[in-house]
Amino acid sequence: MPSPHQRDFSLEPADTERLANLSGPFDGHLRQIELALGVEIANRGNVFRVTGEDAARVGEAERLLRDMYREAAAETFDGHAIHLRLNAFRAAREDQEATRHATTARRADPDFVPQEVAIRVKRGTIRGRGPNQQKYLHAIATHDINLGVGPAGTGKTFLAVASAVEALNESRVQRLVLVRPAVEAGEKLGFLPGDLSQKVDPYLRPLYDALYEMLGVETVLRLLEKNVIEIAPLAYMRGRTLNDAYVILDEAQNTTIEQMKMFLTRLGFGSTAVVTGDLTQIDLPKQVKSGLRDALDVLHDVEGVSFTFFESRDVVRHPLVARIVNAYDRRDAQDASSGPA
Repeated sequence: MPSPHQRDFSLEPADTERLANLSGPFDGHLRQIELALGVEIANRGNVFRVTGEDAARVGEAERLLRDMYREAAAETFDGHAIHLRLNAFRAAREDQEATRHATTARRADPDFVPQEVAIRVKRGTIRGRGPNQQKYLHAIATHDINLGVGPAGTGKTFLAVASAVEALNESRVQRLVLVRPAVEAGEKLGFLPGDLSQKVDPYLRPLYDALYEMLGVETVLRLLEKNVIEIAPLAYMRGRTLNDAYVILDEAQNTTIEQMKMFLTRLGFGSTAVVTGDLTQIDLPKQVKSGLRDALDVLHDVEGVSFTFFESRDVVRHPLVARIVNAYDRRDAQDASSGPA
């Protein structure tokens, strides 16, 4: 049995409010950190002891506690904030390991630190949580076409809508066009009640929800009436040229190759396009290749197009969501390695 490693240190200055904020109700935040890093944390006031089997993890826990104690003076922590902080900490550690071992096939420049982009909307200031979200926002601010690919809950659509709303508020664009493919999941559109608008509305609901949070319901409804904001199924984009517009294609994994090409060639002068999707949730028939997957192959070296790849560690929903994503990824990897039955 390896002997445990131990670090004793004090968090200065001693401040009961900051200590309570860091520790959480019934030391819940400390328990969360223990589980994530595989260490044990004990404290008496501002004197802490971290114990663990891995010396590196013990050192990481000390650095994390010192960083969070400094932040505790200005930020109120809850379970969600601790989860996001741990995600960012793990992401930074993994990036350092990737750099050290030169395993950077998908990250063109792991040492690149994007300039922080702060988005100001009605609900306040929005910043990227973790390196990938920060990279994503920086890419959107500096490229005309942007592809954000990764699992559900990583903020791809939310951040794209926030960037679009800010661009509209600052008059950098004249309108927002939010697009989704109306892929039929088990039911034909013709059997759904209502007219065409009512039939496709459920597919576009996530975009409405993001807009309501950014602008408020009344403002969104007014801008929709004036056609400043347009929410439409992908089929409505054919034959159009979009100038001075911010265009977001959500759920792009469910586009065909022809639809993706059609969408990307709608871009006019003064416009920005953001394409988001999750390649693990394709609802197309098995014999149809996803337009998003094809675009990643075709556009990887096209100047002016950015790519941001999110992973389970970037999930900003319930911590269980990241574990669910990882479980499905492992199963898919096993299926791929075993081949067809």
